[in-house]
Amino acid sequence: MPRYLLYGRQVQSNWAIADLLPSAGTAAFDLDLLFGVTPDWANSQDTSRLWRTSRRQQLQVWRWSDSQPLDPQHPNPQQPSWQRFCWRYQDGCTFWLDHRLDPQTPTRIWLTWPNDLSPEDAITYLLGPVLAFVVRLDSQVCLHASAVALPQGAVLFLGPAGAGKSTTAAILAGQGCPVLTDDVVVLQETRAGGFAVSPGYPRLRLWPGSAELLYGDRQALPRLVPSHPTWDKQYLDLRQPGLDFPTGAVPLAQIYCLARRSSSGISKIIPISPQAAWRQLTANTSVNYLLDRPHRQQEFELFGRLLPQIPCYTLAVTQDPNRFAQLYPQLLAKA
Repeated sequence: MPRYLLYGRQVQSNWAIADLLPSAGTAAFDLDLLFGVTPDWANSQDTSRLWRTSRRQQLQVWRWSDSQPLDPQHPNPQQPSWQRFCWRYQDGCTFWLDHRLDPQTPTRIWLTWPNDLSPEDAITYLLGPVLAFVVRLDSQVCLHASAVALPQGAVLFLGPAGAGKSTTAAILAGQGCPVLTDDVVVLQETRAGGFAVSPGYPRLRLWPGSAELLYGDRQALPRLVPSHPTWDKQYLDLRQPGLDFPTGAVPLAQIYCLARRSSSGISKIIPISPQAAWRQLTANTSVNYLLDRPHRQQEFELFGRLLPQIPCYTLAVTQDPNRFAQLYPQLLAKA
């Protein structure tokens, strides 16, 4: 079966996924993806309960009664060896997660989709919130951000949906900067006490308005899900000539919190206090609508270690596309 590398994890899948970076590794895999099938325990509704509902995400999540929240700081030896969840989106895409607390056992995800949708529809959820949730279950913190590699290290562009994270990364990709990841940034603490960012997958997801801003044509890029009748999001393939997608982790150097675009001819970069950066980070962690208290505590402690060593700024990118080329040297000057 195909093997891939994603956020530093070895992934095995029964379905070829064009979005992902193939892996030639033979090491044990960390994540097993099973398309078009359901687990044996999927119908055991007597042991499951509705756990979370997110109207904004149009999502319901069930958790099986034998699974408990994992406290990453004080593991309880009486906890069961697994956690099971079922995610069901309003459009019918459904995911079953069997997360093993033993790090030697892979997490398994089964996913299905209704007849009027396609596997590509399910993959858009899989590579965003579903994978971010698996990362959180593995006691890692991830941010709703995009990341590029500059000479000084990885820089993050942080913000809610529509803030311009992917567009900013695409601007820099056009200036020769390798793009590490889009939408989900997994923060990894190094043995030396620093932080690093592992590559996600070699695509940037952009709306037609961003394609027009960057390339002068709303249809300049291929659609992410060609079969979807209304969803017109597109993607920039980072493996094409002239673009770059790294395969290894890059040390974290800076974080930029995106603000409203600058109406002047230049992009504006303003340092922000650790307190303001804290508020931005906690507001833009991935799948924070599903976090329990132990995981919130875990991220608070991680930010307490991160903020003293990683400079944070507010970034307002210029509205003038003719001045986009100035963004790269402005970021280099902050090294």
